[in-house]
Amino acid sequence: MGEITPVRVAIAGSTGSIGTQTLDVIRADPNHFRVVALAAGSSVAQLIEQANEFRPEIVVVSREELCQQVAAALPFAHVTTSLIDVVEVADVVVNAVVGFAGLPVTLETLRAGKRLALANKESLIAAGPIVQPLRHTPGALIVPVDSEHCAIHQCLRSSEDTQREVHRLVLTASGGPFRGKTRAELAEVTVANALAHPTWSMGPKITVDSSTLMNKGLEVIEAHELFGTSYDSIDVVVHPQSVVHSMVEFTDGSTIAQLSMPDMRLPISYALDYPHRSPNAFGAISWRNVKELTFSEPDVTTFRCLAIAYEVGRMGGTAPAFMSAANEIAVEAFLAGSISWLAIADTVDAVMQKYSAETPTCVEDILNADARGREAAKKWLAQ
Repeated sequence: MGEITPVRVAIAGSTGSIGTQTLDVIRADPNHFRVVALAAGSSVAQLIEQANEFRPEIVVVSREELCQQVAAALPFAHVTTSLIDVVEVADVVVNAVVGFAGLPVTLETLRAGKRLALANKESLIAAGPIVQPLRHTPGALIVPVDSEHCAIHQCLRSSEDTQREVHRLVLTASGGPFRGKTRAELAEVTVANALAHPTWSMGPKITVDSSTLMNKGLEVIEAHELFGTSYDSIDVVVHPQSVVHSMVEFTDGSTIAQLSMPDMRLPISYALDYPHRSPNAFGAISWRNVKELTFSEPDVTTFRCLAIAYEVGRMGGTAPAFMSAANEIAVEAFLAGSISWLAIADTVDAVMQKYSAETPTCVEDILNADARGREAAKKWLAQ
């Protein structure tokens, strides 16, 4: 047998939660994968440490003033500030950039006809109308890294005709740290309370979004974009054990679910190895220790962001980009201690009242909607 050629992996956002766990997956199978590019924002020391271990060809640091420092520490690599440079050298690009800044990686990977391991919700949610045509580029493929969408992706493989056979998608939500709390009980919650997620270890922005259920709302929009399912056929159920990661109900009444213990390395390895499965088990279940699996309806009165996201998704056009931007500003303000937790949903709701419908025809339309959403949120918060 000939020597197996390693899969060339580029990681945009390598120092964040998904990026570091992607490197864990690669460490578990070093002969199968080769890291060819790493990109980070400002976590220079960690980026240099990663690069010295994995010896990538390209290293990207977003801030120009840090480039010289990184280049001096990594003489073997081409150091640049251009995030999209990671695409050219890779077979699969992991987009783990947080927020709207991940959009260029998504667009460039699909334009290049490469496989995109997508962990960046906002780029697809905000720019769905622009991203969709690029998915038809020969070779282009999105494999979702979010545990819920990865679960649906796996469940859909049981059908040979998803257009005819899928009745609905069911996204599960842990409920976050405030599950079961009333609005009155949430009036005084702190940043530390919001960041104490019961089952997942994630970055601060995503963790706060999980506490408000905006994360689940964004996932509903993303599911619509990824799988072409109508909003009326996408449900959310609260499942605090986070063992069932999502389900697909088919027209014959069958429901197929994907189950595993909470471990983001499983969906990451699925995306890296697709269409094959990894020989390394992540999140395997010890069934004797599973005592119960419970499900309930989400409280969209207390956790208003989920209902807002459904409404915005149905609006379409640039509305998701506008909302996503406003939410980012609101979450930043909460993390900075400037507003209360309840004010996150209040801000997004108030800002969406100022949205004017627009159908995007180019990336600039998305960028403008993002900018307008941020500006509207800042103005609202400055009142």
